[in-house]
Amino acid sequence: MANGPVVHPADRSIGSRRLAALLPDEVRARPGYRSLADALRTLILDGRIALRVRLPAERELAAAVGASRATVTGAYDLLRESGYARSRRGSGTWTELPEGHGPVAALPLVGAGGYRPDGDPGIDLAIAAMGAPEGSLEAALAWAAPRLPSVARHPGYHPFGLPDLRTAVAERFTRRGLPTRPEQILVTAGAQQAFALVVSLLCGAGDRVVTENPTYANALDALRHARLRTASIAVSDAGWDMEIAESTLRQTVPRLAYVIPDFHNPTGSLMPEEDRQRLLEATRRTGTWLVVDETIADIALDVPAPAPLASLAPRGGADHVVTIGSLSKTHWGGLRVGWIRASAKMIAELTAVRVAADMTGSVLDQLVALPLLEGLDASLPTRLGQLREQREALVRSLERHTPEWSWELPPGGLSLWVDLGEPVSSALSERAAAAGVHIGRGARFGVDPGTFEHRLRIPYTLPADRLDEGVRRLAAAFHDGVPLPPSVERPYWVA
Repeated sequence: MANGPVVHPADRSIGSRRLAALLPDEVRARPGYRSLADALRTLILDGRIALRVRLPAERELAAAVGASRATVTGAYDLLRESGYARSRRGSGTWTELPEGHGPVAALPLVGAGGYRPDGDPGIDLAIAAMGAPEGSLEAALAWAAPRLPSVARHPGYHPFGLPDLRTAVAERFTRRGLPTRPEQILVTAGAQQAFALVVSLLCGAGDRVVTENPTYANALDALRHARLRTASIAVSDAGWDMEIAESTLRQTVPRLAYVIPDFHNPTGSLMPEEDRQRLLEATRRTGTWLVVDETIADIALDVPAPAPLASLAPRGGADHVVTIGSLSKTHWGGLRVGWIRASAKMIAELTAVRVAADMTGSVLDQLVALPLLEGLDASLPTRLGQLREQREALVRSLERHTPEWSWELPPGGLSLWVDLGEPVSSALSERAAAAGVHIGRGARFGVDPGTFEHRLRIPYTLPADRLDEGVRRLAAAFHDGVPLPPSVERPYWVA
């Protein structure tokens, strides 16, 4: 895949030189109309060229890639015939997806929700999270039990969160380089509720927001449910293109930008410090609220864990930054404890929104979370060592069973963002489900429906033997001799 600039709807058109830079070397070296059309389709599916963008005039692109005009004309004809482009009289050729291809259906949170007829419980590769560390919950419950009676003497309503837990979260931010007071913390029922509360407070229906593309699927669902308009900043295997990010922010002036700079979900990329500073300054200039999702920030496998993005701002330069996190990835998703870090004024406003929704969080869950959070630095190395071993096991299995697939090894996070080489992700996930494997198809992570159909997110959060069996079944589904229909030809829906 070529690395280079990424084009977004805010640009409305793409220049011939920019488009030529996106094309693979082999296409630029020997441009044939079929290979050029295939390369352009891949760029559209991968989100590198956004939908509803005007392509260069045929003569201009021919000159940029060193091809004849007939070659470019033939490529554009193929794109139109296959539904990836549409010509408008007097206004050129624009990118799109095949007719009838709408949003894809949200996958169930837990793969099959039951057993197959043969009794096989299945292999769930749709969840990028691990079970609780052995003995950790039992120890936390034992610590919490004698303290529960004193807590239970009170009514139990703590809309801001249990005071001791707010203090512990604030102290952890401070140790990581971002001085924080307890009144800057709101404890939530996980990071997803945290994000939903922030969106509810800061955005109204029809507001413009910016996200990365691809990005966390459940965050996209929250934005769609709030009826917000999304613009995107592509994240490729090479990371973020900050020139395009700054251009998108400048042209769209969004109300809110949502980013996962730490071991990005699903690509695993880590945003460089220079890019973080540019993002801070760009969002400050446009008056955009910057929501930073740190849920995976502690899952640093090959590099040191990054400092909070807001800590890089000069004094008073991060008032527009809202940081969210949780214990779901470091400990256990069943313990619904997350948090928001923002100004004390915003925390008070967010708490008022939260009270209208669920009054308060579970005090018992928060009490159990307290020793887990305070002991995180001591328990995390074992967790990370296990993930490194499982990541290595997944790579070995993929190399053995599916050598034609490709991926970049991420420096942290919980999954690989695998390139299948052809747009069959949704069809493969359906076929794999029949074999008892439940997987996150690429389209679930795309801002534009139908993109990333050549990608799968494969977590390395299961034991090595289950990972190998899961990959073996995926490979069997991929290689079973019956061609997988390209998913872009079929209607799917994402709520």
